[in-house]
Amino acid sequence: MNEEKKLEELRVVIARHRRWDLIFLIAGVLALMIALLTFMALFTQMLIDGMPRLSWDFFTSFPSRRPESAGILSAWVGTTLVMLVTAISAVPLGIAAGVYLEEYAPKNLFTELIEINVTNLAGVPSIIYGLLALGLFVYQLGLGQSILAAGLTLALLILPIVIVATREAIRTIPIVIREGSYALGATKWETVADHLLPYSAPGILTGVIIGLARAIGETAPIITIGALTFIAFLPPSPIKNEFPFISFEWLAAPFTVMPIQMFNWVSRPEEEFQSNAAAAGLILVVMTLAMNALAIYLRYRMRKKIKW
Repeated sequence: MNEEKKLEELRVVIARHRRWDLIFLIAGVLALMIALLTFMALFTQMLIDGMPRLSWDFFTSFPSRRPESAGILSAWVGTTLVMLVTAISAVPLGIAAGVYLEEYAPKNLFTELIEINVTNLAGVPSIIYGLLALGLFVYQLGLGQSILAAGLTLALLILPIVIVATREAIRTIPIVIREGSYALGATKWETVADHLLPYSAPGILTGVIIGLARAIGETAPIITIGALTFIAFLPPSPIKNEFPFISFEWLAAPFTVMPIQMFNWVSRPEEEFQSNAAAAGLILVVMTLAMNALAIYLRYRMRKKIKW
């Protein structure tokens, strides 16, 4: 009789937990649907307003005071070059810092303070990074309002994201991988380079792409360091015809990016400029979705090749 009572109480507890699981499932699905429907509504509106403006001339024309002839050439070139500097600056440094904090740093109070600050920096408003970059890169280091200053600013912005993603990806590696490597006589660096980094690469890549996707849409720090809102020329080409065939003059060139170009068009009263802004926003969304799709594809391919 006593066992039957305990069994009945257990059934009641299980039923109550299942009920809460169902409630949480419904709430999660509703939240996901609200987010998806909101995005789809905004994307559809941009598609309706901006699709008629999408043409080859729109990609190959400079901004203009006439909306029908205005394009995004300088904006998408500037965005590409700034993101190139950002990736080259933030990705190696962020991965190296994440590996050091997770595998090499001693576990003491100083390391814990660094870890807490790195985590907190991931949530700092982007305008703070713009003010920091204005004082450090533009004035102190004398980089001016250049592509290099913008790329380094966005690199600071996404650096905590890359560090946190690297550490979390390394933590998912089973301890037996490390123990097996050490048992075979491998050094700590050989274990990290030959096992931990290859196995954690999909997670690291996901964090890198998420960081770059955030950086590509940032406006506040770029405006703070003095990006131009109207520019009708391109920076010098990184490729030259004569030896050494590579030029770094473009790093010091003034620039604009697509979010600033969109802001410039949205602030104008003409309806045609609103259509131009919608078309540019559509391209920016497609670029961001393409980056995330690439991350998902590469992560899937890498995970298929990994054999635990």
